[in-house]
Amino acid sequence: MNLDDHVWNLASKKLANEASEKELAELNTLLAKNPELHSHLKLMSKWWDEGEEKPAGNGSALFSKIQAKIKDQGGVKPSSFVAEDSVKEVKAPQRNYKTEKLQQHKPFLNSIAMIKNYLKVALRQLRKQKMYTAIKIGGFAFSIAACLLIALYIRDELSFDKSYPNANNIYRLIGDYHDGGSHEKGVDWPSVMGKVIKQDFPEVEKSGRLMPNSLFWGAGSNELKRADQADNTHEEGFAYADQGLIDILNVPMVYGDAKHALTEPLSIVISKSKADKYFPGQNPIGKVIFLNNNKTKPFKVTAVMQDMPHNSHLHDFKFLLTLAGVEFWNGEQATWDANNYHIYMVLKPGTNIPAFEKKVSTNILKNYYVPNMTKNGDKRASRVMDIFSMKMQNIQDINLRSYDIHDGMSHGDIRFIWLFGAVAGFILIIACINFINLSTAKSANRAKEVGLRKVVGSQRSGLIRQFLTESLMYSFFSFAFGLLLAWILLPYFNILASKTLVMPWMQWWLVPVVLASAFLIGIIAGIYPAFYLSGFKPAEVLKGKLSTGSKSSGLRNVLVVFQFATSIILIISTVVIYNQMQFILNKKVGFEKDQVVMIQGTNTLDNQVKAFKNELVKLPTVKSASISDFLPVSGTKRNGNQFYIEGREKIDPTVGGQFWEVDHDYLKTLGIKLVAGRDFNPDMKTDSQSVIINQTMANKLGLKNPIGKKIVNYGPGKTVIGVVQDFNFESMRDGIEPLVMHLSPSESIVSVKIKAGDVKNALAQITTTWKQFAPNQSIRYTFMDERFASMYADVQRMGRIFTSFAVLAIIIACLGLFALAAFMAEQRSKEIGIRKVLGATIGNITAMLSVNFVKLVFIAIVIATPIAYYAMTRWLQDFTYRVPLSWWMFALAGVAAIMIALLTVSYQSIKAALMNPVKSLKTE
Repeated sequence: MNLDDHVWNLASKKLANEASEKELAELNTLLAKNPELHSHLKLMSKWWDEGEEKPAGNGSALFSKIQAKIKDQGGVKPSSFVAEDSVKEVKAPQRNYKTEKLQQHKPFLNSIAMIKNYLKVALRQLRKQKMYTAIKIGGFAFSIAACLLIALYIRDELSFDKSYPNANNIYRLIGDYHDGGSHEKGVDWPSVMGKVIKQDFPEVEKSGRLMPNSLFWGAGSNELKRADQADNTHEEGFAYADQGLIDILNVPMVYGDAKHALTEPLSIVISKSKADKYFPGQNPIGKVIFLNNNKTKPFKVTAVMQDMPHNSHLHDFKFLLTLAGVEFWNGEQATWDANNYHIYMVLKPGTNIPAFEKKVSTNILKNYYVPNMTKNGDKRASRVMDIFSMKMQNIQDINLRSYDIHDGMSHGDIRFIWLFGAVAGFILIIACINFINLSTAKSANRAKEVGLRKVVGSQRSGLIRQFLTESLMYSFFSFAFGLLLAWILLPYFNILASKTLVMPWMQWWLVPVVLASAFLIGIIAGIYPAFYLSGFKPAEVLKGKLSTGSKSSGLRNVLVVFQFATSIILIISTVVIYNQMQFILNKKVGFEKDQVVMIQGTNTLDNQVKAFKNELVKLPTVKSASISDFLPVSGTKRNGNQFYIEGREKIDPTVGGQFWEVDHDYLKTLGIKLVAGRDFNPDMKTDSQSVIINQTMANKLGLKNPIGKKIVNYGPGKTVIGVVQDFNFESMRDGIEPLVMHLSPSESIVSVKIKAGDVKNALAQITTTWKQFAPNQSIRYTFMDERFASMYADVQRMGRIFTSFAVLAIIIACLGLFALAAFMAEQRSKEIGIRKVLGATIGNITAMLSVNFVKLVFIAIVIATPIAYYAMTRWLQDFTYRVPLSWWMFALAGVAAIMIALLTVSYQSIKAALMNPVKSLKTE
C-alpha cells in the first residue's frame, strides 16, 4: 500500500472511531513529516466544492486525478482553499506563536471564516443545481406571497371595531331564541329597550339606539337633493340613530358639536365624503337637504362626521338621521310589540358579563315581556324564560361572529378566517416539504463532501451549521421574492376579495417580523436535512458503502403522501364549493327572477307612480309591471310581524312572519304560483282587507284549508283569499319564512317583466318612458337575477379566494413532485440504460418510474377522503338548501390527483426513457 492510501486509510479509521492509539500516533507523525499530504486533503476539498464527478478508486488514484486537474487549470490559489480551521485536527504540529496569539485575542475570526465558507458553498450549490434551486426558492416565494396576502386579509378582518375608545366595554344586545328544534339569534328590539336598560341596570354607563331597517321611510336608500337643487341623486347608507350612539362610539366630527349632533328633531349628520360631494369647500352646518322630494321634512345638517373607518361594522353608513321626535306610528316609541332597533351600551369596567347577561334576561323578561305577552294572550308567556335569553356581544366581535345573526349588515365570518389560515399553513408546509424532500433526495451528491469535511477536521455541529446556513439563505431569498410577488399580486387580490389592503411598508413591525419569520422557516425547513446529512459516516462514504438516499426514502414517501392528501382535500373542497354555488344560483326558487327589471327611486315621481306603471305595460316589449318595495331579493324592505288565527289568540302561540305590501300584478310579474284560492282582483274592493299567504304560513298556523279564514297581526282580521307556493326570499342558508301579502301602496320600486328577446330595445323604451315623467332625473335600474346573485356575493367571493389558493397549493406540490421525479430518474439512469439495452420499451420504463408515485397517491386518497367528507359536511350545514355529497365528487378528486401526479412524473420518466443508454453506461 502506497503512502497516499495508507494516510487515507488511517484518517478514515480515526473518524470512524476504529483507529488504535498506535494508528493515531502514526497518522500525526506522517502528516508532520509529509506536509504535501495535508495539501492533498485541502486540494481535494476545493475540487469537491466545484462539483466535479467523483472517480471511484483508492486514495492514490483520487490524489493523482486531483493533481492532474489542478495542474491543467494552472494551479489553485491558496485563498480558494477550505478555511484553515476546517483541518485543524490533522494539521502538522508546527507552532506559529503570532497566529496563536492573534487567535487567542480574536476567536471570532474563525467563526467569520467558516460563515464565509458556508455562504460560498451555498452559493455554489445554488448555481450548480438551477432547476432544484428554482423549485425550492420559487415554491417558497409563492407560498410566502400567498401566506402574506392571507395574513393581510386576516389582519384586516381581525382589526374591525378596535379603533373605538373603550371598545372593550362596548356591547350590542343579542336575543337568543331556542324553541324545540328552532334556534334563532337577532338584534332587533323595541325602541323603549334603550331607555329601560340604562335606567334599570347600574352596570350600564351609556346606551344608544340604531335603526337601519329600510322598512321605515328614510332608512336604507333615498333620493337626496340640496334645497337649491332640482335633481335628485340616489344615495345609500342611511340609518336612524340617537345621540346616545354618537356618545358611545365617540364619533369624531369635522364640523359641528358631537355632544348635540342628534338631539334636535329633523337633524342629520353626514360623512366627510358626502359633505365634500354636496357642499364642496363649504361648512355645511345649517344647510338643508330633502329626501325623496318630501318638502315637509327639511333635514338640517347639524354635524359632519369623519367617514366611518373601513374596518368598522358601521362603515356602510354615510348619513345618520336623528331619532329625536320620531314616531313611526302612534305609540311606537313606547310599545314592546315592535322590534326594529339595535341597542348598544357601554358597561362599567370589570362587569361580570355572564352574570350581567343572566340578570338582564331575568329582570327584563319578568318585568316587561311576560306582562306584555300575558296581556296580549301570547301562550308563550309562561315559558318565555326557558326559550329566550339575552346576550352581550362585544363590538369587536360583531364583524366576525355575527354570521348566524340576522342584522342586515355586511360582515365577515370567523369560519373563513380559520379556513384561510389553514390553507396558508398547508401552502407553507407543502413548500417546506418540497425543500426537505429535495435536500434529502440529493443527499448522495453531498455525502462525499460531508466525508471529506469530517476527514479534514469538521465536527458534526459545524456541518449542521453549514446546512442550516444554506437553508436560511434559501429562506431569505424566498422571503425577498415573496414580498415582491405579494406586492405585485396585491391589487388583483384586492379585486378578488373586495378589499383595499395595502402593503405595510412603513409599519415598524414589518422588518422584524419578516426577518424572524424567514429565520424560523429556514430553521424548520432545514433542521432535518442538516441532521440527516451531517450524520453520514466518512468511512462508509469514502469507501463507497453509502446507500444513496435509503435512510430518507421512507420519510420522503410520508411527506409526498401528506402533500397529496392535502391537495386531494383541497380538490374535493373546491368541487363541493363550486357545485354548491351553482346549485344556489340555478335552483328553482319559486319565482321568475330572469327578465325582470327593478326600477328604483320611483317614489320621487310623487303621485305619478301608477301612471308610470300603466304606461310601461303598454310597451310592446313589456309583459307586466308591479309596484312594491317588498321583493324576494336583498336590499328591499322587510317587515316582521306576529300572526294568529282570529279568535284563537289566547289558545295558539303566535307565528312570526313577514308582512309585505304588494299590488294586484305582483304575483303575475314575478311568476309566483297559486296553489289554492285566487289572486288579488282590482275590481273587488273587499280585497283591501284580504291577504295571500304562503304554504309555510298555512302550515305554521295549522290551517289545512286556509281559504276564508281570518288572520290577525294588528287591527281587524284579514281574510285569506289565496295560498302561494313557497318561494325563497331570503338567503338559501335559511329556510323559507312564513309570509303574508296584502294590498297597500308602496311606491319605491317598480318591477317590470320584459319579453324574451331584445333586452337592449326594451331598456331603451323603458328609459324613454321614464324621461316623460322625470325629465331631470336619470333612471336607475337593475336586473333581479343580478340582485339575487348578490345575496350570495360573500360566499362566492370566499369560494373564489379559497379556490385560488387551493390551486396554488396544488401547483407547489406538483413542483416538488416534478423535481423529485427528476432526481429519481437521474438516480436510476444506469438501471434505465441497462433495461433499455435488454429490450425495455419507453412505456415499460415510464411505468416503472411512475408506479411508486401512483401508489403514494392512492394512499393519499384513502387518507384524504374521510377528512374532506367531514369538513365539507360541516360547511354545507350552514345552508338549508345544499347539494348532496355524491360519490362522484370524491372520485373526480381522486382521478384528478392521479392524473396530476402522472402528468407531473411522466415528463421526467419519458425524458429518462428516451436518453441514450450509452451516456449512462459509459462510466461503468
